[in-house]
Amino acid sequence: MKKIDPKDLPQDLDQCHALIAELVQDLDHKERKLRRVQHQLEKLLRWRYGPKRERVDPNQMFLFAAAMVETNQDIAAESTEAAADEPKPARRKGHGRRRLPTDVERRREEYDLPEDQKVCPHCQAALKLLGEEKSERWEYVPATTQVIEQICKKYACPKGCTVVTAPKPMQPIEKGLAGPGLLAHVTVSKYADHQPLHRQEEMFKRQGVKLSRKTMCDWMRRTAELLAPLFVEMRTRVLMSKALQTDDTPVAVLDPDLPRTKTGRIWTYVGDRDHPFTVYDYTPNRSRDGPDEFLRDFSGHLQADAYSGYDQIYTDPDRDITEVACWAHTRRKFFEAQSSDLMRSMVMLAFIRLLYDVEREARDRELDSTERLALRQEKSVPILDDIEAYLRREQTCVLPKEPIAEAIGYALNNWKALTRYCEDGDLEIDNNGAERSLRGVAVGRKNWMFFGSDRGGQTAAVLTSFIASCKRLHIDPFLYLRDVIARISAHPANRIEELLPDAWKTAQEPPAS
Repeated sequence: MKKIDPKDLPQDLDQCHALIAELVQDLDHKERKLRRVQHQLEKLLRWRYGPKRERVDPNQMFLFAAAMVETNQDIAAESTEAAADEPKPARRKGHGRRRLPTDVERRREEYDLPEDQKVCPHCQAALKLLGEEKSERWEYVPATTQVIEQICKKYACPKGCTVVTAPKPMQPIEKGLAGPGLLAHVTVSKYADHQPLHRQEEMFKRQGVKLSRKTMCDWMRRTAELLAPLFVEMRTRVLMSKALQTDDTPVAVLDPDLPRTKTGRIWTYVGDRDHPFTVYDYTPNRSRDGPDEFLRDFSGHLQADAYSGYDQIYTDPDRDITEVACWAHTRRKFFEAQSSDLMRSMVMLAFIRLLYDVEREARDRELDSTERLALRQEKSVPILDDIEAYLRREQTCVLPKEPIAEAIGYALNNWKALTRYCEDGDLEIDNNGAERSLRGVAVGRKNWMFFGSDRGGQTAAVLTSFIASCKRLHIDPFLYLRDVIARISAHPANRIEELLPDAWKTAQEPPAS
């Protein structure tokens, strides 16, 4: 806009109208720009300081849901009435002190009266034992380290013909000092409990054990190499899943050629219920080469966010990979757009709430895949039809660069993939399983801060895969790793699948009576 001199304003009416129109247009442009900046600032502040959960007041949601399209009025009213008629959960009574578990090692401590107090103070008769009062308390016994001396007996022929030495079991690390238990402890402490090696170094020092972080770092690398055949087998099993979920998160990596850390990527691949493993992969960047290489032998349904790197995988005619989008990512777009268009955002959040109510019903009723598909066809598909009609109508009423327009565009551009979960009962409505599997990485990088190299990232991906898979199967990762590390060197290669976490868990269970 040209500069205006307040002392020399135009006197002609047409010129005044043109100047006013120009000022209004400029003001509207600045107003839209200000709203975008405010929206970005709110996102940044919420990401940095706000709660991570995208919680919306249900009363507010159903208030704005009244603006839904007419075809969905009955659904909204039915949901509102159901919420009103739903009995409120009874107030939870105090449970008091919980009983201590009976499977923990116990030590009995007895306290008795001195002999001179075992007589009646009135008649001096000897007191008889009536019973005992029992109380319990927790106690902590610090962990201990041991030095195991391996003695191999030697035998010789009296005539000097031969000398025979008893063999000892194969070691996890050839000529290494660490036993299976110590390797498992360091691995679990770092990748499950997020204790960096420099903290473990101090913890061992308090126990009188001097272990440098450099030595433990080398142990982690050697442990990952030892478990590599098992990791390859687990990766193969994950790629046999009918539906695979994936996501990624950035990690800092040291680079000797740079004055600062570079950004690498940890990718997660979550198998289905028939292949209950979570496998991680490390790549030095976020290019599509990483998932493209990992998924080379995969065919089935791939559920991910709308990252453009997957587009070529979906459209490759030589692959049989079907895209499944995530409603949680779609919901997040509308949740963040509340600051710019509260009405439309709340209507969409109410719609999506109805979709998740169907999923909650299927979960509460413990439906199998066939029954869940039938429930979705009955209840979710009509809601999806109403959502699509609402979005297409509102798309023509919003400015293209507004946050709500971006949210609507995101949903419509991925609409076919967003509705695909209603075509198969084995598919999930969102990609939250993959996002949850990255929570440990997000917590860990706040403790160990960075990977020392790309090789360190690959080591972390291998070991974290076993930790996450054990947690998914409710296995103690220390017990699993200690046993597998001790056995894998001598285990037959053609039976490596016996050491997978699910097979190991089955082998540990007592036989059915």
